[in-house]
Amino acid sequence: MNRHFTFVDTSAWFAIIDQNDPYHEAAQRFIATKPQLLTTNFIIDEAITLVLYRLGYKQARELGERLWSGRLARIVFVSEADQYAAWELFKRYDDKKFSFTDCTSFVVMERLGLTYAFAFDEHFTQTGRFIRIP
Repeated sequence: MNRHFTFVDTSAWFAIIDQNDPYHEAAQRFIATKPQLLTTNFIIDEAITLVLYRLGYKQARELGERLWSGRLARIVFVSEADQYAAWELFKRYDDKKFSFTDCTSFVVMERLGLTYAFAFDEHFTQTGRFIRIP
């Protein structure tokens, strides 16, 4: 895997879409640098659902169309093995508020040798293994 890919979390996709999000401008500036982005099917699911509930169907559908087309980011599908590894990770981090989706992201990033996560929450840095940007 090309280590130059940046993993994109749900918080970043939401910040890009929601003009009222406090991180919207930072997200737009980062995207303008045209980085090589990668996300997972679990993140797409979570992002579409979040946008649906907070911004409505039209914006959720538009985001889904853009994400599933692969034009915004390379899509990596979380494998069965990734899911089992994520479950073990979820159980190990009982002192954190990591979601199961967060754990799948960590496992995929490790499997692919990725270091950077485009995210606006602290979960990636709390692992001690990833660097959150911007």
